[in-house]
Amino acid sequence: MVDLGILLSCFPYIFLIFFTFLCFFYNTKSSSSLTSILPKSYPIIGSSFALLANRDRHNQWVAEILAVCPTNTYVIRYPGTCMVFTAYPPNVKYIANSHFSNYPKGRVLKDIFNDFFGNGIINTDDTWKFQRQMLSHEFNSASLRKFVEEAVKIEIFHRLIPVLSMTAENNSELDLQDIFQRFSFDTICKLSFGYDPSYLSPSLQKTEFAVAFEDATRITGERIAQVIPLVWKLKRFLNIGSEKILKQATATIQESARKIIRQKKHELKGNFSLATSTDDLLSRMVKAENLDEDFMIDVAIAFILAGQDTTSAALTWFFWLVSSNPEVEKEILKEINQIGDEPGYDDVKDMVYIHAALCESMRLYPPVPVESKEAENDDILPDGTIIKKGMIVLYSSYAMGRMENLWGLDWNEFKPDRWLQRENVTGKLSFVGKDSYTYPVFNAGPRVCLGKEMAFLQMKVIVVEFLRRFHVVPAANGNNIAPVFVSYVTAKMKGGFPVKIEKRRT
Repeated sequence: MVDLGILLSCFPYIFLIFFTFLCFFYNTKSSSSLTSILPKSYPIIGSSFALLANRDRHNQWVAEILAVCPTNTYVIRYPGTCMVFTAYPPNVKYIANSHFSNYPKGRVLKDIFNDFFGNGIINTDDTWKFQRQMLSHEFNSASLRKFVEEAVKIEIFHRLIPVLSMTAENNSELDLQDIFQRFSFDTICKLSFGYDPSYLSPSLQKTEFAVAFEDATRITGERIAQVIPLVWKLKRFLNIGSEKILKQATATIQESARKIIRQKKHELKGNFSLATSTDDLLSRMVKAENLDEDFMIDVAIAFILAGQDTTSAALTWFFWLVSSNPEVEKEILKEINQIGDEPGYDDVKDMVYIHAALCESMRLYPPVPVESKEAENDDILPDGTIIKKGMIVLYSSYAMGRMENLWGLDWNEFKPDRWLQRENVTGKLSFVGKDSYTYPVFNAGPRVCLGKEMAFLQMKVIVVEFLRRFHVVPAANGNNIAPVFVSYVTAKMKGGFPVKIEKRRT
C-alpha cells in the first residue's frame, strides 16, 4: 500500500506535469544571458518549474536573479501568489523602518510558524513590542557580563574544551556543527529557563527536549520551502508524515517547558532568597504572576530558537572559513596572543579583528538568510516596484552579501580587512561597520535583533578559547568543495561539519 505522506509529497510534481502542455506553447527560447538567469513564468503555475529545479538551493538561486536586476529586486510568481525579493538597501530601509507598519509578518508566515512558535516574538505582530520590552533586560550590560562569566565560560571550560581535547587525543572526527548546536542549546536554556539540559556532555547523547526542538525547527522550515502549501496543510490535517513528527515534537517541547515552568514556580514559592536572586527570563516571568503558562512557553521557545540556532550556524560557517584561510587564522591568533591567558569581558569585547572576521563570515553565510513580510496595503517601493495588498515581500541578507555593487568585485572572498581601517597616527586597527539596511544580518528597523551584542560576545569568547588551544581540519580538506548552505528557519551546513581537531603546540 502506497504511503499517503509520500503520495502527498509527490503532488507538486504531478500538478506541474499536468500543466506541461499549457507551458509548451508559452515557452520562448532566448540566447540572452539575462533571460537564461531570470525564471520563466507560465500561466497558472508561474515560476514553479524554476522553483522546483532550485528548491535545494533557493537562496543561491534568488541571489543569482537579484544580481542581474538593475535594482537587485525581482517579482517571482508562484501558484496563487507573488513574492517580491529585494537586495536593494533603500527598499530594505523602506520595508523595515520608514514604512514598517505596512509590512507586518503577515498571515502566511503566521500560519507556517504557529504550531511551533505560537505567539512568540518571532511570529507575532500584536504583542511583539511587549515581548521585546520584557526581553530587553536579558541584554543590558550587567546581564551580558553575567551571561559570559557564568554560562558561556563554564560551558567552554567544563564541556567544550574536554570534548575537543578527547577528540584530538583519539585522532577521531566530530561534527562541529552538532557541537556548536549543543553548546548554544545549553547556554540559551540557562539564560531563558535557568535550566541546564547538559546537551554538550562527554557522551554526546541526544536528549528528548533538544531533539524535539531540532525536528520542529527543520519541519517548520520545510513548510516554507513547500511549492504548494496545500500539501503540508493536508498532511497536518491527516496527521501523517513530517507533520505527524512536528505535532509530536511540539507536544514534547511544550510538555518539557511546562514541567520546567511548574518546577520553577515551586522553587520560587515561599523561598524569598531564591526569588530575589534568580534573574533568568523564566523566573522574571513567573514572578510577574499575570502571565499564563502558554504565553511563557511561546516566549521561551522563540528566545531559545533566536539564541541557539543563529549562534551555532554563525560559528559553524566561521570555523569552516577560518580553517580554509590560514592567513586569517594567523591574524586571529596574533590578536589572541596580545591578551592574557584569562581575558576579561572588556578584553574580548574590544577584539576588532575577530569581530570583523565574524561579520565577514555572516556576510557570506547569514544565520537568517531572508526576512519575510506581507503588505497590508498597496504600495510602491523606492525603486518603483509596485506592491499589491497581500504580496509577500522579502529582503535577502544572503543575496545582499553577494552583491558586487555593495561589496566590490571581490565580494566572493573572505576578507575581514574590508571591515577594518588603520589609524594614521597610532597604526591601531578600528572596526568600520555597515548600516543595517546594507547588512541586515541582525534585521533592521524596530525589529532589529536585541541579542546582537550577546551573540558577538558569546562567539568571541568561544573563538578565543577554541583557537588558542586547537586547530580545525575539515574532514573533506582535500576535495576543495565548499559545504552546501541550506536554510530551514535558520541556516545550516548540509550534512554537518565533520572535522578533526589538532592541539596547538605551545
